[in-house]
Amino acid sequence: MKIAILSCNRKLYSTRRLQEAGKARGHEVDIINTLECYMDITKNNPTVRYRGEALPYYDAVIPRIGTSVTFYGTAIVRQFEVAGSFSVNESVAISRSRDKLRSLQLMSRKGIGLPRTGFAKKSSNVKDLIKTVGGAPVVIKLLEGTQGIGVVLADTDKAAESIIEAFMGIHANILVQEFIKEAGGADIRCLVVGGKVIAAMKRQGAEGEFRSNLHRGGSAELIKLTKEERATAVGAAKVMGLNLCGVDILQSNHGPVVMEVNSSPGLEGIETVTKKDVAGMVFEYIEKNAKPHNTKTRGKG
Repeated sequence: MKIAILSCNRKLYSTRRLQEAGKARGHEVDIINTLECYMDITKNNPTVRYRGEALPYYDAVIPRIGTSVTFYGTAIVRQFEVAGSFSVNESVAISRSRDKLRSLQLMSRKGIGLPRTGFAKKSSNVKDLIKTVGGAPVVIKLLEGTQGIGVVLADTDKAAESIIEAFMGIHANILVQEFIKEAGGADIRCLVVGGKVIAAMKRQGAEGEFRSNLHRGGSAELIKLTKEERATAVGAAKVMGLNLCGVDILQSNHGPVVMEVNSSPGLEGIETVTKKDVAGMVFEYIEKNAKPHNTKTRGKG
């Protein structure tokens, strides 16, 4: 099949591994810079243009859309979908998962385990908001944050009030969540492909750090998931409508709770820890679900 990886950086481990895995399975795999794509929206022949030419028809696309380019990136993915390409993650699912508040609301409706979370607009509601999630310590998150950036732990109610009011003062949207102390600065990253957890690792934050992101100096090790943890990860992916995602779970006293569902999970950490060919499994999923159109082309190849 002819497959495109949409990525702004071809040097990233995940991008390179996906291309290598696809070629190893006999596919023609191109890396296309999402931000260099643009659209020709026309009746019966929607195309994606790239560096002055119309792109050929791709049987499938693998979106690697960064948080900072979500709006434009999902618009490009949608254009490929309109043209008939199979997308590993549909544009609407990527957009849904990137809205942290909406994600939590949707998972809450479907009974997925979550940390108790509050959201408010007016400073007059801040004290009750903190009380509602169980009081300090509380975690305060920017809705637009990623990789642990824009996440603050407030140890006292007064500190939490000051931080929240400061964010509100610059019109930033924030969530306030209960602090899962018993997690001990660790979380579980579950890699879900096609409705199944294909790999999992436990990430431990650096000493004195409550965030477990590997980007922030955390470490990782293999973990055997419980039945409930596996079901939580699969359920979260299903609610988001994502065929490929990383689901981050905390082990709490009231069961596994989902912290985030990532539509473009990094592969380096989980492949290194689990020794699994995660990239190859992504292509296995594509082979089972995409329908090749070998004779169909759009523009120049």
